[in-house]
Amino acid sequence: MGYIANGVERSAAYVAPRPNSQLALFQALPVSRYSNNDETVIRKAFVMSLKPGADSEYERRHNPIWPELSAVLTAHGVRAYSIFLHAQTRQLFAFAEIQDEARWEAIAETEVCQRWWAHMRELMAVNEDNSPESVPLREVFRLD
Repeated sequence: MGYIANGVERSAAYVAPRPNSQLALFQALPVSRYSNNDETVIRKAFVMSLKPGADSEYERRHNPIWPELSAVLTAHGVRAYSIFLHAQTRQLFAFAEIQDEARWEAIAETEVCQRWWAHMRELMAVNEDNSPESVPLREVFRLD
């Protein structure tokens, strides 16, 4: 079911994740699409959570992320990716702009992504495969 917002067609598509799957983080996200200079951009947002006392170490490990992880994200069509911390609840709000659903989902299959998840597992709530537990968010407002 789609809708029009600010003159842009948006999709409220939702793909249910496979339980405890490394693809769950990538597949379980509502989709918001818009066109930018003849290029479709897909916006994704989700929430993850940190374990108590892990916020400083989480931030340290992300500044900077591994160059090979950055390269994989870029090669798979990630145009922008931000993570914000709500310190009182230890919730992480992640936002990504991607070019293609299949390429986004393929990130989970890469060796570097799986190493990154293993590297971060002690700091976060994770699934059996070390992928972060995540809750998808649906875009309800956008101002361009």
